[in-house]
Amino acid sequence: MKKEMTSADVATLALELSSGETSIIDAKIAKIYQPAADEIRINLFVYNKGRDNLVIEAGKRAHMSQHLRPSPKLPQSFPMMLRKHIMAGRITFVKQYDFDRILEIGIVRGGVDTVLVVELFSPGNIVLLDSERKIILPMKPVSFKGRKIRSGEVYQYPEAQISPVDAGVEDLEKAFSLSDADVVRTIATRFNLGGVLAEEVCSRSGVNKGEAAKDIGHDGIAAIVASLRDVFSPLLSGTLEPCVVKKDVKGEKQAFDVLPFELDIYKEYEKESFPTFNAALDAFFGKMAAESIQEEVTAVKKEKVDVFERRLHKQQVAIEKFGEDAQKHTHVAEKIYAYYVEIEEILAVLEQARTKGYSWDDIRSILKKAKDSIPAAKWIASIDSAAGNIVLDLDGTKATIDIKLTIPQNAQVYYDKAKKLTKKREGALKAIEDTKLAMQKREKKVSNKRKVNTKKYWYERYRWFTSSDDFLVIAGRDADSNEEIVKKYMEKRDIVFHTQVPGAPITVIKTEGKEVPEQTLNEAAQFVISYSSVWKSGQFSGDCYWIKPEQVSKTPESGEYLKKGSFVIRGERNYFKDVQVGSAVALQLKGNTRVIGGPLSAVSKHGEHVVEVVPGKFNQNDVAKKIYKIYVDKLKDTNFVKQIASPDKIAMVLPPGESDIKGQ
Repeated sequence: MKKEMTSADVATLALELSSGETSIIDAKIAKIYQPAADEIRINLFVYNKGRDNLVIEAGKRAHMSQHLRPSPKLPQSFPMMLRKHIMAGRITFVKQYDFDRILEIGIVRGGVDTVLVVELFSPGNIVLLDSERKIILPMKPVSFKGRKIRSGEVYQYPEAQISPVDAGVEDLEKAFSLSDADVVRTIATRFNLGGVLAEEVCSRSGVNKGEAAKDIGHDGIAAIVASLRDVFSPLLSGTLEPCVVKKDVKGEKQAFDVLPFELDIYKEYEKESFPTFNAALDAFFGKMAAESIQEEVTAVKKEKVDVFERRLHKQQVAIEKFGEDAQKHTHVAEKIYAYYVEIEEILAVLEQARTKGYSWDDIRSILKKAKDSIPAAKWIASIDSAAGNIVLDLDGTKATIDIKLTIPQNAQVYYDKAKKLTKKREGALKAIEDTKLAMQKREKKVSNKRKVNTKKYWYERYRWFTSSDDFLVIAGRDADSNEEIVKKYMEKRDIVFHTQVPGAPITVIKTEGKEVPEQTLNEAAQFVISYSSVWKSGQFSGDCYWIKPEQVSKTPESGEYLKKGSFVIRGERNYFKDVQVGSAVALQLKGNTRVIGGPLSAVSKHGEHVVEVVPGKFNQNDVAKKIYKIYVDKLKDTNFVKQIASPDKIAMVLPPGESDIKGQ
């Protein structure tokens, strides 16, 4: 699964954030938060769009997001210092540096210019610079060889790579001639592309990706240059096809990559398309981050009662690591014996040099200058004179050799490490059996407790219900989700409901191409009326209509303006007159365990312990608490009810405005 953005991703992001409908140029910066160690969230007010959030996770991702981690109760020093310098400032530019994984955001406040530099390569950083490129504030003060990321220092970029967009035949010939790796690895590292795009370039060029780079002739290099142009043509022309790529994992489709344009190597995989690359990034990285938070919250709750599962997981991870590390050490030992003669020659060369009085610095300098004339020089990756070690590159395997030991003794060091890890693995296997035995004993004690299925579905972020005829009906909660439903989830075969008066959510019946019965249409009509301003105003009925998706447009009449979440409806409307409001809440206890809400007839079919609500005098929170108490009294299991139907979760499925429980 993709863990961080590529240079091509950053280029596309910079393009979207600096132009067109997705631009944040001239957006005003509000508060800044740091919800995680490497992540900040910048709240923006975007002209003509309203509030939005730019999420930046150093070393991994940056995009506008609807999936937000909760803000910490006590703000950290870094976001507070950023607020001091850029809060209330306006964004002047968003650009990529040199086709690298570096994003630069220009900000002006009170005539003072600053630049927020976002390093999206590992380990990553977020750095605020003044107009002279001096560092005002880094998220993580660090020092590298030739680079200091500390306050007061002039910001230095990492060593530049070759841009694949601008690279010519001469650039590739030079890079390939200096490479000891194969073609695909050379393209991935020297051209800052990463593995997937490097594979795509090789695939389109027809060049053998496993062939040594230095052996590729002029024709092969020319084919690779043409392939680079072809791969990046959508980015240069702006004809993007943002998508999330999915594959089968244990019978379920799971996302594993996100792309700004489609790749040939993924042509057999299922893809989910998005209107913008920002939306695709959020659906992939943002959703993943939100799910990880939910998993962390669930893990904390479970820790008190499920320490055995936590222990078992750690033991299983440890066993896997012990096994992998033992194999690696054994592999290195075997490589040492396989290159016995070559290592012996290298040690002899070093010994002769030392006998002649050369210092280690002299030896390093000589080896660096004579990589072509001295065969031993090609094998030596580094020398640690203090420890008396050299690191050799044995055909891609790094081996640390102690020059004071014989070659068999050096190999034995690795065999001993592998042996020790194997013993640790055996001990961990025994510990797992003990843990499983303890879990079995505990299971006997808790077998009678209710089980909670906490699986989350994409539609649960909206208002939704399942009709009596098993059709999914979704509706927006606000302007943002109205926009999202129309742009992302509404299909030509669906049916769209809206009310005659303003203040209602866009409501969509997901037909999946099936004929929709009258019962589902009636339930959708009652749903859109009940979750509109009709309920809020205390009325008991209202009018609504249904239309086809192609009648919904974001293009206003000439001279008019549509605010976010609003749409123009054109063409014939199919009316439902004097639809009675009505809503109910129930517990779904079979399959998915959760609280559900919607029309009484639909909720009664799919749920148990139905509570009907009508317009009344109590606010959502008060009614939710009353319903929660009803469920606790009925089920006699406070912990179970709190997990699936806490007052907050119940409030989410109630109509907006004030209500009463029918019959009370």
